[in-house]
Amino acid sequence: METLPNFTPAFPTFFLMFLLAYLFAFLVVFRNWGPKQKPEASSCLMSLTHGTPAVIMATRALMNSPTPLSFASPNASFQNFVLEFSIAYFLMDLLHYMVFVPDDLLFIGHHLATLYVFVTCRYVVHHGAVAILVLLFLAEVTSACQNVRSLANLRRADVPLAAKVYEFLSPPFYVFYSVARGVLGTLVVYKMGVFYVSGGANNLIPRWAWISWMVVIVVAVMISILWVSNLWIFWFRQRSHRAQKKVK
Repeated sequence: METLPNFTPAFPTFFLMFLLAYLFAFLVVFRNWGPKQKPEASSCLMSLTHGTPAVIMATRALMNSPTPLSFASPNASFQNFVLEFSIAYFLMDLLHYMVFVPDDLLFIGHHLATLYVFVTCRYVVHHGAVAILVLLFLAEVTSACQNVRSLANLRRADVPLAAKVYEFLSPPFYVFYSVARGVLGTLVVYKMGVFYVSGGANNLIPRWAWISWMVVIVVAVMISILWVSNLWIFWFRQRSHRAQKKVK
């Protein structure tokens, strides 16, 4: 059953929460880290405050939907609540990249595209949150592992424990990410495409909206698959190189 009424202050409240999390990480948790490591580490910690909660909230929003689940069903209030939670996070992380890593056009473009989909779904179309939340679940279910690995990567050159954590987490993270985004994500996107093209969203979601959403989502999935594929290639090359060194 739907239990949460429309909660209009959600977005500014969440944005302030993520801003404070970032500043706490930057000024307190990682204050002694290097000038290049500190902003990235702060972004990782902020991402940790978004990823797992987003998975839990998206699951609840989908399981407690007051209407039958459909890729074109109207957004329920708690589904909008979750969308605003993620909009606040992606906007805050976008500001991080624009200030500290303005040349990382791939991530800036990713965040802008993600915000476009979330904002139009929440504030313009008012339908289609089910598909977005399923994809959010798949995108963020690997977040905790990914961010801990990223933090370890930042210090593995000078902290032996960080190097061990990085080496330990990398293979399971690659598997987890490949299944979540490469396999399940691709399947969900395929089902979305079939649903929209067959007219399932007619008179509910404007054509411009679902076409643009599909373009953004397909590109995002393809980039994710390319990214994790490159990680696998590098990992296998490292293992092969180490094996050759042992033989010699």
